[in-house]
Amino acid sequence: MGVGDVSKRILLGRKLRSSQLGETLLPKRVALPVFASDALSSVAYAPDEIFIMLAVAGASAYVWSWKIGLAVALVMFTVIASYRQTVHAYPSGGGDYEVAKVNLGRNASITVASALLVDYVLTVAVSISSAAQYAAGAIPALIDHEATVACLAVAVLAALNLRGVRESGTLFAVPTYLFMVAILGMCGYGLLRLLAGDLPDAESAHLQIQPQEGWDGPLSQVALFFLLARAFSSGCAALTGVEAVSNGVPAFRRPKSRNAATTLLLLAMIAISMMMSVIVLANQMSIRYVDPHELDRLRTAAGSALPADYEQHPVISQIAAGVFDHFSPGFYFVVTVTGVILVLAANTAFNGFPVLGSILAQDGLAPRSLGSRGDRLAYSNGIVFLAGVSALLIWVFDAETTRLIQLYIVGVFVSFNLSQLGMIKHWTRHLRTERDPAVRRRMMRSRAINTFGLGMTAVVLVIVLITKFLAGAWITIIAMTVFFMVMQGIARHYDRVELELAADEQDKVMPTRVHAIVLVSKLHKPTLRALAFAKATRPNGLEAIYVSTDDAATSRLMEEWDERHMDVPLKVLHSPYREVTRPIVQYAQEIRKANPRGVVAVYIPEYVVGRWWEQLLHNQTALRLKGRLLFAPGVMVTSVPYQLRSSRYALEREEAMEGRVHAGDLRRGRVTQDPGQVDR
Repeated sequence: MGVGDVSKRILLGRKLRSSQLGETLLPKRVALPVFASDALSSVAYAPDEIFIMLAVAGASAYVWSWKIGLAVALVMFTVIASYRQTVHAYPSGGGDYEVAKVNLGRNASITVASALLVDYVLTVAVSISSAAQYAAGAIPALIDHEATVACLAVAVLAALNLRGVRESGTLFAVPTYLFMVAILGMCGYGLLRLLAGDLPDAESAHLQIQPQEGWDGPLSQVALFFLLARAFSSGCAALTGVEAVSNGVPAFRRPKSRNAATTLLLLAMIAISMMMSVIVLANQMSIRYVDPHELDRLRTAAGSALPADYEQHPVISQIAAGVFDHFSPGFYFVVTVTGVILVLAANTAFNGFPVLGSILAQDGLAPRSLGSRGDRLAYSNGIVFLAGVSALLIWVFDAETTRLIQLYIVGVFVSFNLSQLGMIKHWTRHLRTERDPAVRRRMMRSRAINTFGLGMTAVVLVIVLITKFLAGAWITIIAMTVFFMVMQGIARHYDRVELELAADEQDKVMPTRVHAIVLVSKLHKPTLRALAFAKATRPNGLEAIYVSTDDAATSRLMEEWDERHMDVPLKVLHSPYREVTRPIVQYAQEIRKANPRGVVAVYIPEYVVGRWWEQLLHNQTALRLKGRLLFAPGVMVTSVPYQLRSSRYALEREEAMEGRVHAGDLRRGRVTQDPGQVDR
C-alpha cells in the first residue's frame, strides 16, 4: 500500500464491499438530520431576509412579518403534503426528476435536473457563507476572511461525506438535534418571559430605520403589494431542501416510503414552529434589521448616524442575547449551534446532489463517472464536483449571503411546479385503469393535494421571478440554461457513440495482415522479452525499430545486433531533429496506409518499478508514444512489462498489508481465532 493509499484510508476509512450497502441505510432518527438540516437551518436566515425586505419601507412595515411567515408556512405545508405523495409513488430516489421524466417527457426532466443541480450548489454556498458570517461575528479575527473560512468548511464537509452517508449522518445528527433544542428552547423560554411581562427589548430596539428613497411616504396598494411580495419570496428560502428527502428515499431503511413520508412530516412541524417563533419574538423584542450593506440607514433614537464600527448581529443572535440576558451560556450555546448547523445544512446537498448525479449518469445525461460509488459506497465524484463548484461560487461572491440569496429558490420552485404537474398526470393516468373504489379515493385525494400544491408553487414562482429577476435571479436562469444545454450535449454524444459502437457483421472480418513492430532503445533484457513475445503472436511480419538521434550510439547498437545474430531485422529511423515519437508514429501510419485492411501491432518494452519516484525516471517516452498512437487508426499498442528488482518491494508491501489483521476483523468474521490463543 503506497503513501497515497495510506492517506486515503486515514481520510476515508476502510473500504466497504458492495454487499455492505445495506449497512449504510439510515433509520428515521438519523435520516431527519441528514436530509432535513437544510430546511431546518433556514430558520437562521429566512426570517432575516423577511425583515431586510420589509425594512425598505421602514420599521413600520414589520407589522406584516408574522403574516408573511404564515404565508410561507402554508406553502411549506402544501409542498410537504405534495412530496409525501411523491415518495410513495416514486420511491426509487429520482424525486422530481423521475416524476418529470415519466410523466412530462425528456425536456421537462432535464429542466428539473438543471434546476435541482443549481439549487444544490446554491444550498452549499448560501449555508456555508451564512455560517462564515456567524463565525466572523463571534471571532473578530475572521472578519474580511469569510470566503476563505467558507471554502475550508466546504472542503471539510466534502471529506466527511466521502466517508459515507451512514457515518456522516451519525456525525451530523447530534449538532442538528442540539440546534432544534437550542432554537425551540430559546423561543419557548422567550415566550414564557413574554407572557410573564419581562421580555426585554433587543439590542437594536432603540434604533430607527430610514426608508429607502421612494418608500418614505404612504405606500400605495401596488407598492405595498410589491413590498410584501419581495419579502414573501425571500422568506420562501425556508422551503429549500424539502425535495432532498424525495431524492434520498433509497437511503432510508425499510419501509422506505413510509419512513421518508414521516420524516417529511416531522420536518414541516419542526421548521414551521421554529420559524414562526423566531418571527414573533423578533417583533415583540422590536428588532431592527437592515441589509448589511446599508447600515447607514440605521439611526440612533436622536436621528444621528451610528459609529463606523457598528456591528449588526443576525436576528437569532439578538433574540438569544435578549432572552438569555442573565444567562450568557445560553446565548453562546444558541449562537454556536446555529453556526454549526449552517455548515451542516450543506450536508443535505451533499446527499442529494450525488444521488441525482448518479441517476443522470445512468440516463446518459451526465458523465458516467458520476454514477460510480467510491470505496465507502458514496458517490465520490459527485461529492467532489459539488464541493468544487460551490467553493468557486463562494469565492466569486465573497461569501455574502445577501447576494447569494437572490440566486436562491428559483430553481427549487421550477422543480416544484414541474413535479406537481407530473404527479397530477401520474394520478390521472392511473385513475383510468384503477377500479377499486378505496384505491380510487386515495388517488383522487392525492391528485387534489398535488393540484393545490401546483397552484401554490406556481404563484410563488411568478412572484419570485418578478421580484428577484433583476436582483440576481437572472444568473440562476442562465446557469440552468447552461446545465440544460450541457446535459443535452452529453446525451447526444453518448447516443452517437452508442450508434458508432453498435456491432455488425463487418466487425467479425479478420485483418488481412498483422505487421508487428518492436521498439528498441538498446539491446537488453526488456528488448529481448518484447521480441520473444512478439514472435509468439505469430505476426505476418516482424521487425525491430530504432530511432537514431546519435550516430555513435546507432553504430554500437547495429554492431551488437549483428554480433548476437538476431533473427529479427532491425530498421533504423533517422531523426535529424532528435525527435523519438514522431518518426515512429509516421512509420506506423505509412505501413497502415500501404495495407488499409491490415493491422500494425506496436510492442513497447516498459519497466515496472516499486517506488513512486522511480516512475518519474522511467517510461516517459513510452507514455508519450502510447498517447500519440491511440489516435492512429489500425494501430494496436501493447506494453511488454519487465519487473525491475525494486518492484518486489511493492509486492511485498501489498502482501504484508493483506496479511495484517485489522481492528474488528475477528468480530466481522474476516479472521478466525487460533484455539491456542485462548490457552495462552
